[in-house]
Parts: sequence; structure tokens; C-alpha cells
Amino acid sequence: MNRKDFYYELPQELIAQDPLEDRSSSRMMVLGRKDASITHRAFSDLPDYLRPGDCLVINNTKVIPARLFGIKEGTQAQIELLLLKRREQDLWETLVKPGKKARTGTKISFGGGILMGEIVDIIEEGTRLIRFQYKGIFEEILDRLGEMPLPPYITHRLEDKQRYQTVYAKEEGSAAAPTAGLHFTPKLLDKIRGMGVDIAEITLHVGLGTFRPVKAENILDHTMHSEFYQIEPAQAAVINRAKDKGGRIIAVGTTSTRTLETAADQTGHVTAGCGWTQIFIYPGYQFRCIDALVTNFHLPESTLVMLVSALAGRENVLHAYEEAVRERYRFFSFGDAMLVI
Repeated sequence: MNRKDFYYELPQELIAQDPLEDRSSSRMMVLGRKDASITHRAFSDLPDYLRPGDCLVINNTKVIPARLFGIKEGTQAQIELLLLKRREQDLWETLVKPGKKARTGTKISFGGGILMGEIVDIIEEGTRLIRFQYKGIFEEILDRLGEMPLPPYITHRLEDKQRYQTVYAKEEGSAAAPTAGLHFTPKLLDKIRGMGVDIAEITLHVGLGTFRPVKAENILDHTMHSEFYQIEPAQAAVINRAKDKGGRIIAVGTTSTRTLETAADQTGHVTAGCGWTQIFIYPGYQFRCIDALVTNFHLPESTLVMLVSALAGRENVLHAYEEAVRERYRFFSFGDAMLVI
């Protein structure tokens, strides 16, 4: 299967640069899995497509302010750092710009020395291992010095950090937001619960590997980076109970989908626990757990478009994306939503 099979034309002006004032006022395209039907609604209409007994599964990961700006000791050169994954307490996998100035042994000062980092190794694809030294609590220092790691296609400055968090974010550890969840408000979640729809919380800490471009011509040659996930026993029970009673499992986002499909057995029931997932879902994949998906509109040729295509069919998804372009939907992280059902 070729990477180019998942390409579509996207005008730059359709890439959303700012979040809407009201999270749930975004548009929502509803794509029917069985008949490829397309309906244009508002995200606040999502309850119209839910039934008592369904289970909505959300990813409660919280984005950390993972972008740091520092000074290289000795040369005073400016260094930009992006935290990707915590290996140990003070040892992180990071991306560093410019990479040529970040050799092993390089020491970097952040915030005038409040935080110090030393590059201890260079691993795959130029990722650096950095060990930090500081006094106090690392998370508090990071909250003081760090910025939200917005994707490169967003060029506007984000005034309110909380707009790149879901309203239910609680487990710190992501380098990027699970953006399908950005559309929910507490009021909308309460309405959904009031309908008799269960809401289960799981955790997948989003790494930038999810968003790395697929460079291989044949997508089967693409290697997914690993991401940490966790499903608590009580939440697994909620999901499995809905499954046993014939309710639909509706994943909010590709991150929730990947977590559920990693943890599911052949019957579609999920096992509580934690670990690392490298699951790569593309057309031909047989879904075991989820029945429907709330998602955003994703980058051309990305693994995320491939995942949605696995659920709804490649031709159906690309046709829907062409329709979204014609209808001037807003794309990517701060953009509009799609419900595949």
C-alpha cells in the first residue's frame, strides 16, 4: 500500500490557527461507515448520534509545557528543546534545534540556570537523551519556563495554555494534545451522561511519533514510535460492561482508538494495565473493540488518515475530505470534527 494513496489537496488557509471561543461550536461532519453518507452538523449535536448503553471513551492525558528555550554553555548559542518521553526521573528523550550544536556532552542552561541539562547520548533519528539538574520540583520549573508544544503548522501564539488541553485532562505526560477531545465542554459531557451513555477514561501519552510524516513509499515499511498507555481496572469494567450489553464503544480520538485496540482481545473486551504501544492501524486492519470514532481532520499521508481509512474505507474518507475542503471546514488540531459512525 502506497503512502501517496492517502494524499489530498489542502489549501493552507483552511488550517485552523486559533481555537474557537466556544469549544463545542465547531462543525462536525458525520460520515456513515455503511453507506458513506455525509451529513453536516455542529459538534454540539453529537448527543443526537448516541444511545443509552453506549460508552464514550476519552483520553485524559495532559499536555506538559514541553518546549524549552535555553543557552548553550560556552558559545551562548540559542537552543530549542522539545521533551518527548521521560526515561527516568530526570532523563528525557528530546528533540533539539539546531541539532548540529547539540553533541554529546553539551550543557544547556534554561531560565538563567534555574534548570540545567546535559546531552548524554544521541539515539535514533537524531533524538537526544538529556539529563536535567535543578533544585525543587521539576514539574513546577517546567510550568514556569516551558511553552505549549504547538504543532509547526500553527503559527499564531496561543494566549491561553488551557485551550490546548481537554477539559478532562489530568494525567501529565503528553507532548501533544489528543485534539479530538478539545471540542468537549463540561456541559456537553454532562448532557451525554444524562442520556445514559457511559464515559470511560483511559490514558495515552501522545508522543510526536504519532505525527511524524510517513517517509516510506510503502506504508508497511513505516515504523511507529512507542507511546505509554494505561487503563485502570474500573474503567476497563465500564467499557466491557457496555460491550456485554450490546452498547457501542465510541472512541474519542485516534489515541483512544490505538489504546483500546492494543488492550483488546479477540472478543473486543479490554484488559486493564499499562505498557507501551506501537500499533499501526491502516486499511485491512480488523477492529476488535471500537464501533465509532470522534476525530479531527488530519494531515495528508499521515498515519492518522490511514487509521480513519481503516475504519471507514480509504475512498470514503478521501471523498469526505474533499467535501470538507469544498465546504471550508477548519483542519487539524484547532479545526473541526468528524464523527465516523
